[in-house]
Amino acid sequence: MNSLLPHRLFTFKHRGSKLFAIHYSLFTIHYSLTYLYMTNKYFEEFKKTQLRKCQLKQLAILEVIDSICRKHNIEYWLDGGTLLGAVRHKGFIPWDDDIDVAMKESEMERFVKIAPSELPENLRLELPEKVNPILKLRDLNSFYLEPGDDLKADYHKGVYVDFFQFVDYPNVSRKFVKKHVRQIGRSWSILHKQHTYSLRSFVEFFYFNFKYCYNLTLWKLACMLFKKGRYFSNVPMLNGYGIMHDNKCLYPLTEVEFEGKRFPAPADSDCYLREIYGNYMEIPPKEKQKIHSYFILSELMTNHK
Repeated sequence: MNSLLPHRLFTFKHRGSKLFAIHYSLFTIHYSLTYLYMTNKYFEEFKKTQLRKCQLKQLAILEVIDSICRKHNIEYWLDGGTLLGAVRHKGFIPWDDDIDVAMKESEMERFVKIAPSELPENLRLELPEKVNPILKLRDLNSFYLEPGDDLKADYHKGVYVDFFQFVDYPNVSRKFVKKHVRQIGRSWSILHKQHTYSLRSFVEFFYFNFKYCYNLTLWKLACMLFKKGRYFSNVPMLNGYGIMHDNKCLYPLTEVEFEGKRFPAPADSDCYLREIYGNYMEIPPKEKQKIHSYFILSELMTNHK
């Protein structure tokens, strides 16, 4: 064991502060998992044994979402890699370990109000925050660690489904969106990732803060000056692709097969996916078929009811 993990993880002694001890331990656990992820083939094989269990648990969460949305006429659709998997594989992309759904802003507000009273006890809604603006529905009886997770932060780290909030875009050119909205998304992502204290981080903070503020100002002016109604997309801070969809591509919603079940999808999934991925039917090379997470444990309590 000592050959696989940093020795200090096992030789840590209390140094006068419980808070320091907790923070130190969490840091070393995160470091150790990252170290294993990069160097230990057995650890990678363990993740593969958990992948299908993780996918089935996420599918069960999706079925709960679908049931609530159908009951209350809340519109949503499969998005991103989940929609791609449905079209190309009739289910999960074989190496994918998450599920993405999308909702318009007003529909998400309704879901957030209604869902908590109808969720089973093992699921909890994790509301968007400034640091993480993505709504998540988490399973409490699991553990899922991915790049960017902060073990010191007070939030559940179970298997989840992501909800992406979509908003109306002004009737501007796709070139404008590609140039400015993508910069908003990328700058925001860099500003909110975990940083080490260094001269580079200091310079990055001011550089990307300027880019974020400059492009966001231009975006707000466009929203004031141009009509909305034809286009929509992710909220700008999450639109790292710099794309927007035509409403004709989305409506009327249809259904697509995913893991033997039917779920809502855009009216023209081909158009929708090509705008995101280009030639989405092309299978990526083997070296890019990577499980996203660092660590997956699909069940904490096997006899949990």
